[in-house]
Amino acid sequence: MLTSLLGFTAVAALLTVSPGPDFAVVLRTALGSGRRAALCSALGIAAGCFVWGLAGAVGLTAMLSASQVAYDALRVVGALYLMWLGAQALRAARRLRTAPAADGAEPTAADGGVRQTPLRAFRTGALTNVLNPKVGVVYMSLLPQFIPHGAPVVATTLLLVAVHAVLGVLWLGTIAVAVHRARAVFQRPRVRRRLDQATGGVLLALGAAVGFEAAR
Repeated sequence: MLTSLLGFTAVAALLTVSPGPDFAVVLRTALGSGRRAALCSALGIAAGCFVWGLAGAVGLTAMLSASQVAYDALRVVGALYLMWLGAQALRAARRLRTAPAADGAEPTAADGGVRQTPLRAFRTGALTNVLNPKVGVVYMSLLPQFIPHGAPVVATTLLLVAVHAVLGVLWLGTIAVAVHRARAVFQRPRVRRRLDQATGGVLLALGAAVGFEAAR
């Protein structure tokens, strides 16, 4: 079991630091709503991992893999959600350009979009993962390789998912704290606008790519 945990931790660490929707969502939340909301978003992403891990343990992700229609339907929903998040980021960037903060003050969330509550940020993070069927497919193909023969499948699966979730929270939490500490720079209207444009473009591109794959 220890060997399996160490091997999976190494693989999960590589998966965690790979740029993707999770990174873009946490970065955007940290910029617009602060450190606390960004940390809640990271916790929501971790919760989504547990949803997929449990689903994989009971065979739901195997069903998605076997049913192309169900898999494509979930991919389309996930693509639309990512594109919606991207559109929100681009709209926030446009608002920053057309309504800069008065008297040279730093822009507030109202200048660039709606400030997320911790609960809403958690929900956004969770949906980002739950609506991404690739997470389930990765879990379904990867986790069984690290479950020792004779070990309880559900318990071991959740243990491995917990390792991945902890790594994710640590990594994304580090991003949130770093952005918060550099808020004096990131809250400058031009920097905020460029970052919103970048994260919005990334989310739109990811959503479009997923939707294109589903439509093929």
